[in-house]
Amino acid sequence: MLEVRDLHVSYGGVQAVGGVSLTVREGDITALLGANGAGKSSTLKAIVGAVKPQSGKVFFEGRDITGTQPDKLVTMGIAMIPEGARVFARQSVAQNLRLGAYTVRDEAIIKQRIDSVYAMFPRLLERREQLAGTMSGGERQMLAIGRALMSGPRLLLIDEPSLGLSPLLVEQVFDALQALNKQQGLSVLLVEQNMNQALEVAAGAYVMQTGRIALQGTAEQLAASDEVRRVYLGM
Repeated sequence: MLEVRDLHVSYGGVQAVGGVSLTVREGDITALLGANGAGKSSTLKAIVGAVKPQSGKVFFEGRDITGTQPDKLVTMGIAMIPEGARVFARQSVAQNLRLGAYTVRDEAIIKQRIDSVYAMFPRLLERREQLAGTMSGGERQMLAIGRALMSGPRLLLIDEPSLGLSPLLVEQVFDALQALNKQQGLSVLLVEQNMNQALEVAAGAYVMQTGRIALQGTAEQLAASDEVRRVYLGM
């Protein structure tokens, strides 16, 4: 579904990503792991056109999307949830969800998707009139996921969903991603520092170190590998 070939990204002459290649198969959750500063977020930003890669290619369903603007990717079936659960703070939960459906013209589909989000995250239904900026970090992350789902994506890219959340809320967020994958067939590229949590839900994973893919394999293989911990911890 998603293929990244030999991607390079630099900022002011400093290389952040040096030749990353990865694949997300349709219907899979694929994890991109690594310590802080490994180049994970830069890779994600280059995939969605938020930064311009120096070189390399990105393909979605066989189509070259390298450098395509993020808003155009939404209409193709790609949604991204950036790090930090960014929501429209001065808008209510319900308004945030509707803003996520800006490409949808059918009111019946919008209502159906809102109902689906509320069924997945009952807390959002309880707080549907509350301003998003007054919610807890976990609630904002739920809202960010729900808003991304309003466009009806086939591929979801999510950056550090566990960042700053309590263990209980992390569990809830990952349970939701797993349910979306199993029940709706949603493909996911999950960028995470939380290796153990990510490998519990992923089918396969890549481990980044200093801007490159150091290891890759199935989740089971990587979870059992001492080499993963060595690379991950930079030892």
